[in-house]
Amino acid sequence: MSHSNISIFIPHAGCPHKCSFCDQRTISGAVRMPSADEVRQICEKAYYEVKDKKNTQIAFFFFFFTAIDRKYMTELLDTVSGFIGEGAFSGIRISTRPDFIDDEVLSLLREKGVTSIELGAQSMDNDVLSANERGHTAEDTIKASELIKAYGFELGLQIIPGLYKSSESIEKKTYESVLEIHPDTVRIYPIVVLEGTKLAELLKSGEYKLMPFDKMTELCAKMLKGYEANGIKVIKCGLHASDGVSGEKAGGYYHPAFREICEGLIYREVIDKKLSGRKGKFEIAVNSSAISKAIGHKKANTEYFRQKGIEIKVTGGIGIPPYECEIKG
Repeated sequence: MSHSNISIFIPHAGCPHKCSFCDQRTISGAVRMPSADEVRQICEKAYYEVKDKKNTQIAFFFFFFTAIDRKYMTELLDTVSGFIGEGAFSGIRISTRPDFIDDEVLSLLREKGVTSIELGAQSMDNDVLSANERGHTAEDTIKASELIKAYGFELGLQIIPGLYKSSESIEKKTYESVLEIHPDTVRIYPIVVLEGTKLAELLKSGEYKLMPFDKMTELCAKMLKGYEANGIKVIKCGLHASDGVSGEKAGGYYHPAFREICEGLIYREVIDKKLSGRKGKFEIAVNSSAISKAIGHKKANTEYFRQKGIEIKVTGGIGIPPYECEIKG
């Protein structure tokens, strides 16, 4: 069963740092802090519109919920608590920074009905975190993750491949560190460089160079497959589609079908390996929900194999696991 959120955006006001990549207004579309009454109205509207409430959480985004004024935070949680429980939404999800997690705040969050906590880890390399003025360390992420798990919350991590001073080897290190932490969920947000940020200045000066788009999709495809194979659900792969982001980016990896491209690469590799160099016409059976993924974004995989002298027809099969296939013919 798919999971969904009733998303409530908390803009930059709670955060004590100005990270190199951050422009909260562009990302969330939020320009001020929502009032408790506005939050209540959002929840009331969703309550009557959302049918599958048991698989829906009320989610407070973006990156630093536990850094906002404590009285305001408590007021927001109290406001939504009446929409949680039997016949209502399943819980409350928040996102925050690793350095704003401790026993006191976790006790409060648990008391107020929070069920899931996502940490903006971004990278697990301290040099990258420092270069991007993140204000916390990889060790902070590890410590906060352990504490969140100990309190019984569902743990999510958010990472940003492609930051300033990063590299393929550093991204591999982050990937392996996340596997070791083993959160319940991960969001992969390859960097989108927004106008008005320090990263945009570094990019325009030539000091910051981005790896090619194809290389980033290959990197994220490996992460996506690896996390899922290890029981870590990838909630998102690619920054969500937003007119604000697409209209104000200076560079990076924004694409409305970013995850679809990555999943297509996963299936391409799987099919290639199964064919083992054979030529000709083949029927490729995949999970029925993955037919378009196996064909590839804009039929990229069909064309890839055609150029290798292989004609593929992708069909749906019963009981075939995600990211696997069966060759017929």
